[in-house]
Amino acid sequence: MAYWLIKSEPDVYGIEDMRRENVGIWDGVRNYQARNYLKAMKKGDRAFFYHSNAKPPGVIGLVEVVEENIADPTQFDPESDYFDPKSTPENPRWHTVKVRFVEALPEIVALERLREHFQPEELGVVKRGTRLSVLPVEEAIAQRLLKLGGFEHS
Repeated sequence: MAYWLIKSEPDVYGIEDMRRENVGIWDGVRNYQARNYLKAMKKGDRAFFYHSNAKPPGVIGLVEVVEENIADPTQFDPESDYFDPKSTPENPRWHTVKVRFVEALPEIVALERLREHFQPEELGVVKRGTRLSVLPVEEAIAQRLLKLGGFEHS
């Protein structure tokens, strides 16, 4: 099992939306490096759910990959903000995963707290200017983050 960090703005799709849906497609990622990380995810991997563009931003929950390497359906929908006219069902450009809700934290592990416990080379989200919406998290760092957040379902 590998660990990841995935970001979403809570007013667009937050941890409570994930809890309500229980299983959902992590769609709308339009950065090639983030897409490559999504393509590397495997069933059973865990991802820290991070609220970005929030006050405060930070880790708020945990999800599990339940299906891998899915063509992101929003790329084919002309009504979607994530429509890509150069992408076709025969040759999709954007891939993603389906994730299942595991746990929401009662309190966010704020970015400032993460910065107190992790160096930028350990946890990419603490590096100033990091905008990537999907990041890998090494096993040892993930274990520290699970402990810091008080996660019960690690």
